[in-house]
Amino acid sequence: MTDNSGSASGAVFDIRRFSVHDGEGIRTTVFLKGCPLRCRWCQNPEGLESRFKPVWLSGACIHCGVCTKIEAAVRPGSALPELTPRAWDAVMDACPAKALVWDGRIMTVDEVITEVAKDAAFFAYGGGLTLSGGEPLAQPGFALALLEKARGAGFHTAIETSLFAPAEVVESAVALCDTIIADCKIFDEARHIEATGQSNGIILQNLRLLLTERYARKVLIRTPLIPAFTADEENIAAISAFVSGLYKDVDYELLNYNPLGAGKYPLTGREYYFTENPKPFTAEETRRFKDVARKNGITKEVLYDRVYA
Repeated sequence: MTDNSGSASGAVFDIRRFSVHDGEGIRTTVFLKGCPLRCRWCQNPEGLESRFKPVWLSGACIHCGVCTKIEAAVRPGSALPELTPRAWDAVMDACPAKALVWDGRIMTVDEVITEVAKDAAFFAYGGGLTLSGGEPLAQPGFALALLEKARGAGFHTAIETSLFAPAEVVESAVALCDTIIADCKIFDEARHIEATGQSNGIILQNLRLLLTERYARKVLIRTPLIPAFTADEENIAAISAFVSGLYKDVDYELLNYNPLGAGKYPLTGREYYFTENPKPFTAEETRRFKDVARKNGITKEVLYDRVYA
């Protein structure tokens, strides 16, 4: 049962306004923390863990030393120490430049909807609310309550999901969404496990659920083009044949590699997989992947993100 009281709360790590790549029109995208996958190329590493961590914003730091006086263990630029949340709150409150912050915050449904409603004027031209992450369905009660409240407010609703979630959660979310953007990253199970840490069995099963006549018209399948992992003809061919076999008019998108995600890793204490950040694929290279998709059952125009090409 969805909690639509408005007081349900969850962990949010970003609210991004004026987004044009997370569904139709100008959208406000709400990013929820927590993800069961560990994709080696993750573009939002700050969203992987459900718990909050302190982050040092080096560009904002004025090197005044106030933080070290509050807590002697704090040395911005080094590994941040393990302190209690209360201790970190004291350090953050004392920082005059606000260069030490949490990587997210707890928000209620009503608080999120209030923020989204500030952009309502733009939604008249085809925009709306998109839930992303992390994996938004890793917080099912909160995500469903947000979607339900947004629909009640008259907002177009969309979700970006890996589909690594129980089928009943996916079906509940689909009922509350106008658009579902579902990742299908790697078709081969062994390769999927090696790249993400999880089997893709539940993902493929949920794709079978979504790509039925009941839901398929509002589903967009997306494959991110990641060098050495997803961006090869064999993988694109297998995914294309699978999804088009489930629904012949499936909407399919190839999302070009985004090199900007690497810049987030120093903030999270994680190491990026690529020691040398690859370049996005050129338009010619992407056209080759589009041709592979068409030859393997995709009958509609294959979309792809041109921002980084």
